[in-house]
Order: sequence, then structure tokens, then C-alpha cells
Amino acid sequence: MSVMDVLLALGAIAYAVTAIASRRLARWGTLVLLPVLAVGGVAQWIVEGFYWQFAPTYVLVCGAAGLVVAQRDRDRQSTWRRRWVGVARGGVGILVVVAGIAWLLVPVPNLPRPTGPYAVGTEVFRLVDPQRSETATDSADDHRNVVVQAWYPADPAVSGTPSTYLDGLDRLPEQVTVLPACLMRGYGRIDTHGRTGVPVSADRARWPVVLFSPGYGAPRGFYTGLIADLASRGVVVFAVDHPYEVAVTELVDGTIATQQQRFLDDDPDQSRYMSAQLDVRTADLRFVVDQLGRPGGFGARLSDRLDTEHVAAIGHSFGGATAAAALASDPRLTAAANIDGTLYGTLPQQALTKPFLLLESDHSETGHSAQYLDGNRALLDRLRAPGFRYEIAEANHYSFTDAPRFLADPARHLVAQFIGGSRGPRQTQRATNDILMAFLQDPLGIGHGDTAAAAAKYRNIHGGPVR
Repeated sequence: MSVMDVLLALGAIAYAVTAIASRRLARWGTLVLLPVLAVGGVAQWIVEGFYWQFAPTYVLVCGAAGLVVAQRDRDRQSTWRRRWVGVARGGVGILVVVAGIAWLLVPVPNLPRPTGPYAVGTEVFRLVDPQRSETATDSADDHRNVVVQAWYPADPAVSGTPSTYLDGLDRLPEQVTVLPACLMRGYGRIDTHGRTGVPVSADRARWPVVLFSPGYGAPRGFYTGLIADLASRGVVVFAVDHPYEVAVTELVDGTIATQQQRFLDDDPDQSRYMSAQLDVRTADLRFVVDQLGRPGGFGARLSDRLDTEHVAAIGHSFGGATAAAALASDPRLTAAANIDGTLYGTLPQQALTKPFLLLESDHSETGHSAQYLDGNRALLDRLRAPGFRYEIAEANHYSFTDAPRFLADPARHLVAQFIGGSRGPRQTQRATNDILMAFLQDPLGIGHGDTAAAAAKYRNIHGGPVR
């Protein structure tokens, strides 16, 4: 929330309290707080636009003002009017509660500033693979779109233009993953800490590459906090959207693709569907690697600055399975990391020959399925290269995403009591990126990392080498 939002919310509560407390305080609140709130509300609408989360706040201010008027000359009022005033006081009290609940849903989330030594540049590439048909649509002429957002170490001397948090903000479907689109009314104002139109840092001639695949149905934007921080540490991250599975993606022709799930009646646990979708995602990553090696594949700014000999894949949830599957099938990748992902198909039976990392949320908080536990155990048992497994205590499945930041701190704390994640996204993601960077240094050719030491810096992170 912005400073303006916080002040408006606190001022509305204070005014409501004065209206309920006594006529003297009500008079003071009307003379002092009400004009400030009126000016602040108008200023908020002009600067930030309307958020439905603040509608109860506006009603609260109006209700408190009406209560102040109704309480005038209370000694001369009839009995029934005094009763109605009492009801009005209770109504204003209820409005305080309603407004408080609405404020738990943050209008404009604040993402943490990246912790690495580099400024962050970003650019979106909307590509079409002419070799693959789009199986999610009914048109035989449709080819597979792959949307990639590059995040890279940038020259801090060039300011650039702020990047957009999410595709199609003005054309969102009714729901984006589990969130109603109306909650995202102000998401165009989120500071991603990434800037467009800025040159790549000159500190290295070529920068190593990390492919990132998001969770099932989740837009790449929901991982901006994690990804921007990773790029600030000295790698180029290509965050890949998988159209028609992700909740919302803008395609190369400008149309908005939404989720199209084609479940089968004879596939009750959807394992066949997920296995097939894993193949689609793996092909998406392979296509991105193809573009890395093609002259001009990612524009004049980036193409000549990429170290195509050092490419790793990471991902969260279904994206973690995608990273592992890509490592198993594409010899051009040098390492992979699975963040809390369940494996599908024949992937658990693969014998990976490149370094692999499994990062997990707290088992007791996330409640991983038997398929998750058995599949990852089988994959690690067959590993034929250096590998690590770490479990981050007090982190839940969503702690690696921006989703907890969509709630105000009190709501986040309350939700954590039911679904876990009390470590919080900031500490979870910082620990995650410290471990990732230590693990990736050798496979990416940028140094010699100590993965165990990176994990040991944090409390209650359990695990270690598996080979």
C-alpha cells in the first residue's frame, strides 16, 4: 500500500472512533479530520484511481459524518430518534470492521528491492514456434506461441522505463489463478524494480542464462520478486509463460490467451493430462534454448551478450518439474533446480547426469502429496551427478511467489496460522536465491559456490548433498 493509502485508512478509522466516542470528539474530528480525509480521498482517486478495496473506507467516512449530524442536540431528541442514533453508532462500528477486512487485500503490493549488486533491465519477447501446432485451440493454422520475459543485469546509469507487472492488465479474465481480477485494479502501478530500454551491464562480455518456468496456471509476473532479485545477482533470467495453461498471456498478435484445460473423463487424477502438459512445457523451454543460439534471437540488446554454453533451468511447482524434464532431455542445459514441484510421467525414472537441486517448502505446512514425495525421492536416488536437497522450514508452497504480498501484513500473518508460511516471502526468497546462486555458480561457469554454506546461513533449513 502507498503512504497515501495508509494515511487515508488510518484517518478514516480515527474519524469513525471520534464520531462514536463523544460529541466533543466528534466535533473535533469533523473540524480537523473530515476536511483532510475529503482532500485525501479526492487526491487518491486522481493519483491512483479507484480501488474497490477502499469503497468501505469512503462509506465509513460518510457514515461517520452522518452520525455526527444525527447526534447534534441529542438532549432534545425524542426517544425513538435516540434509538436510531444508537443503531447508527453500531452501524459505524460495523463499517470499521468491514473497512478493516477490505484493507487486508492490498490495492498495490510492494515488491522488495533486489539485493544484488546490479540494476535490473527487462524486455518481453513474444515468439512463435513454426514447427509446432497449437493443440489448445481448434484452428489447424495456429502455431505454438511462447512468451519470454528477459531479466538481466543492467547499466545503472540509464533510467529506462518501468516495466509492466502482468500481461493484459486492461483485459484480464474474471479470475487470474485463484484471484478475482477486480483485486488487480491497481497492479499497473506495481514497481517491478525492472526497467525497459536499458543496456546490459558491461561488467561481463557474456552473461550466463537461467530459464524459469512458473507454477501451473500462474503467470510469470507472479514471480517478479524472486526473478528480479536473481537477475540483480549477475545472471540473465528468461521467465517463460506457457500460453493456454497460464491464466493470462498476451500473444504475438496482441490477443489475450486464457487457460484452456482439456481434461479427459478416463483420467480421474489428471495424471495423463499433466504428463502431456509437461511435454508441452519442456518443448517450450527447448524452443527458448534454440533461440538463444540463433543470431538476433533475442534482439540486438541481448543476443550477443548471452553465454549460450552455460544455460540452466529452474522452476516452481509444475515449473520445477518442467526444469527437471528439460535437463533430462536437452544436453545443452548444464543444471536444473526444482522448487517444490511434483513430477509426472516417466520423469521420476530418469537418471539425470547434470547437477540438480531440490528446494522444498516445509513438509508439515504444505502437505506434499505421496506422488511428490515418491517421485522426487526416486529422481534423487537415480541422480548421476552432484545433487542437493533442502527443506525451508516455515515456508509454504506460495512463499516462493509474490502471492503473499497481495495481502497486508496482518492478513498475511493470519493466513500463515492456517496454511503456514510464517517465514514470509522476503526471507524465503532471499534464502532461495542465496542457495540457487551458490548451486549454479559452477554449472554456469561464474565461480565455485558452496551450496551447503549458503543454506547454513539461515535458521531451520534442513538437508544437504544427496551424492
